[in-house]
Amino acid sequence: MAKDNEIGWSGIGVRFMIALFLVFATYNPEGYSYLDWVTNNADSASPLALKAFAGIVLAIGWTIYIRATLRSLGGFGMVLVIGLMVTALWLLITWEFIPHDSIRAVTYMVEIVISVLLAVGIIWSHIRRRITGQVDVDESDN
Repeated sequence: MAKDNEIGWSGIGVRFMIALFLVFATYNPEGYSYLDWVTNNADSASPLALKAFAGIVLAIGWTIYIRATLRSLGGFGMVLVIGLMVTALWLLITWEFIPHDSIRAVTYMVEIVISVLLAVGIIWSHIRRRITGQVDVDESDN
């Protein structure tokens, strides 16, 4: 069982699922996303205030995840995580697990890569503390 300042597998899963929701709610190739909802002029039944409210909620989620990712991983760490995920995606395409000629499949994979990056960024301080024993300054209880 995890202590208050530690994160377990369920915590990692929850953070990843929130990142997935954030990315796929913002845009996905199926046409059921915030971007599609806002740009669909035929949908006059949804009030502009509701669209604005949902946009602000998404912006808050993105801000939380991006700031945490930048703070915990830094620019170089983000490049490493993206590089790891992109080369894994490249391997899957090379091994023909993912069709390279399907824009939809590649879009899904890119969105998963973004979700993994955000989730790793959100949990990296916990992982680093477990591996090295070092605590980030902004995590101190003092």
